[in-house]
Amino acid sequence: MQDARAGGRRAARHEVATPVTRPRRSTARSARPRRRSLTAAATLSVLGLLAGLALAPLPQPGGLLPFAAADAPHLGEVQDLRVASDVSAPTVSHESYVATTGAQTLVAGGTNVDWAKLVLVEGEWPLTEENVTFMMRWMRQENGADNWWNRNNPLNNGQGSGGGSGLGSYPTLVEAAYYAAENLQSGRYPEVDAALASGDSADATAQAIWASAWASSHYGYGTHWSSRPYEVIEAPASAWGR
Repeated sequence: MQDARAGGRRAARHEVATPVTRPRRSTARSARPRRRSLTAAATLSVLGLLAGLALAPLPQPGGLLPFAAADAPHLGEVQDLRVASDVSAPTVSHESYVATTGAQTLVAGGTNVDWAKLVLVEGEWPLTEENVTFMMRWMRQENGADNWWNRNNPLNNGQGSGGGSGLGSYPTLVEAAYYAAENLQSGRYPEVDAALASGDSADATAQAIWASAWASSHYGYGTHWSSRPYEVIEAPASAWGR
């Protein structure tokens, strides 16, 4: 492609007509106008130099030009910006952040509230106050408040504890939380799982566990269920495997 382009340019060059040589004017006739043009150019240069000197500012002491002080009053025109009355400020979107409680933090806390939250974390259910309240009431109905960590099985869960009737035990409360969430999400308790996923009503979740097969007594369908305020009680460190 480059050779073709070069060849085309050579061919075009050969096709250009030979320029016509015009006769030169005599020296005597052309010298006089040239002298006149040089004289006029010199005169214009002198006039331009004088005009530039006249417009240049006078030098100040020390060779510095004058400047306005920082606190000098503004003597120019002041700009006035007016906004129409129907113009509204744009809506600014602020991002929100939600902190998630980690399992290690809950284990370090060591209370019944921490264990209730750990079950919710294992099941990926929201850590709402309603969900925590339901878990605390449920734990109290199963093992009582003062010994909620009994056999490291706060909900008397049979899955993974070696006791199908719920009388088994777990090595630590950490494993108990894992198996509690696993059992609730096994498909045997869909209403309880859905209520915890909503997380907006401790009473609705309680009704779901009453109607389920978790306890053969069904907690008397609410007659054996207390809604009084719960107490925060810490379990021994050994129950957490610490």
